[in-house]
Amino acid sequence: MRESPLYQEILQEGVEKGIQQGEVLLALRQLTRRLGQVPPQLQAQIQQLSSSQVEALGEALLDFSTTQDLVAWLQTQQANS
Repeated sequence: MRESPLYQEILQEGVEKGIQQGEVLLALRQLTRRLGQVPPQLQAQIQQLSSSQVEALGEALLDFSTTQDLVAWLQTQQANS
């Protein structure tokens, strides 16, 4: 059973989802340290980002100085989606 293609696909999806959740948690911790508490509605938006977007956020947040910088970045991501 563990060698079946379906099992492997489900396992891979679970691993990818776990990695993305870890990336999101790291980005949220970094944002909290940089900007202070991140409002829940922004946290929800961040949790909906793709893995590549979360990686881009990890780089972009180094330039943020206010929550408004985060809001503007998220709006740009939505416009590009």
